[in-house]
Amino acid sequence: MTKPAMTYVSIGSPDTDLGEIELESLFSGAIARVLSEVASLGPTAFGGAASTPRNGSVLILPPDGTRYHSKAGFLTDVAFKSLGSRVGAVMPALGTHIPMIPEELRRMFPGTPLSLFQPHDWRQDIVELGRLEAAFVERATEGCVNYDWPVQVNRSLRDGGFGLILSIGQVVPHEVVGMANHAKNLVVGTGGKEAIDKSHFAGAAYGMERMMGKTDTPVRALFDEGLRRFGSSLPPVLYALTVVGRRTRTEMEAARTNGAYATSPLAVRGLYVGFGRECFESAAALARKVNVDLLDEPVRKVVVYLEPEEFRTTWLGNKAVYRTRMAMADGGELLILAPGLERFGEDLGIDTLIRAHGYRPSAEIRARLGTHPELAGALSAAAHLIHGSSEGRFTIRYCPGPGVSKTEIESVGYEWGNLNEAIARYKPETLDTGWNTASDGERFFYIPNPALGLWASRSRFKD
Repeated sequence: MTKPAMTYVSIGSPDTDLGEIELESLFSGAIARVLSEVASLGPTAFGGAASTPRNGSVLILPPDGTRYHSKAGFLTDVAFKSLGSRVGAVMPALGTHIPMIPEELRRMFPGTPLSLFQPHDWRQDIVELGRLEAAFVERATEGCVNYDWPVQVNRSLRDGGFGLILSIGQVVPHEVVGMANHAKNLVVGTGGKEAIDKSHFAGAAYGMERMMGKTDTPVRALFDEGLRRFGSSLPPVLYALTVVGRRTRTEMEAARTNGAYATSPLAVRGLYVGFGRECFESAAALARKVNVDLLDEPVRKVVVYLEPEEFRTTWLGNKAVYRTRMAMADGGELLILAPGLERFGEDLGIDTLIRAHGYRPSAEIRARLGTHPELAGALSAAAHLIHGSSEGRFTIRYCPGPGVSKTEIESVGYEWGNLNEAIARYKPETLDTGWNTASDGERFFYIPNPALGLWASRSRFKD
């Protein structure tokens, strides 16, 4: 039997700038080749279940609107254009997030019919493929936790009769797993409460600063081993992974003659499409170069802007905390401009827990697990509270819009700032990404979207 290809597109570098025409050509060509090979060689040649129909419909798993800038929306539209009636469903990998409303779906996926979208419910729509024993989890986390871990996915992945799963997303530094996407899109993006709780807490217990920006981490080991052992009960999974970086000022000026897309401040630096892990490893290696910004000195003042369409909760907005904490100087201040903030948790149950316990250092949250059963039963919330704390090293000051009050901000352990005054002082639309100097001489570091990278002082980031 002919051995199938595992990687179909592997293109990228820190200077690559893939336009939409090239992306569509590369991705649609890969899809056509994959469909032909799966039909010819059968699903087991690509790691899928033997019962998978060779010419079955395709389930597309893109990210949700919190990854709007990933270019996954465009690739989903390309997939629909290429596959047409073979697309059985599109399921945004929500994890714990709020389902997207029609307006958000149209904004991110303008070329894909709304009728195809199927929401994921992390509390209800779950099937367990298998379970990793506690001894494996303990070894993987170097003794930081000792419990088993369920490999859970939305039941449609296994039982929906699909012939192929197309998992689309961006590889970028991530606080729970090190580098986002690949297996995470399945076992967290379409995962269940127990799997999400335990994986998030394992990462918090091990330490996010030991993992962010790294390809191989304890939590990644859980995801990989889970799919290695039990993924063969699913249809073949084809991954399409992007690496997105910010264009330099020089690139922006040079690109203005190339049409509307080229005026975006973001560039697709890489596209990797394939079965297995090789495509992820290539994307992660590039993301390490593109999305990790190592600074020569700790920063005393960081200003972060949260786009209101993308960040409406601290569950998401606290990427401002996660992604800058290794850059912050002791005694410094992180100022977060959050005009769209509406509440704390994406999930209403988690929102209640955040309000009850607040963002506290790791030792305090871990102590509360023994005395507060509602928190012990929601380990992803506990992990989030640990992740969102500065551990007493620096001040976190949130400047919300009208959706969240000063009293609410201060009740969860943060300092409050006046949004209008902060915007008038810093004028985000005029700032350069990186170092800036205010009119009174204050030197500060500006980040327009924390979801796009990781910032760390060289002394704190260890390869």
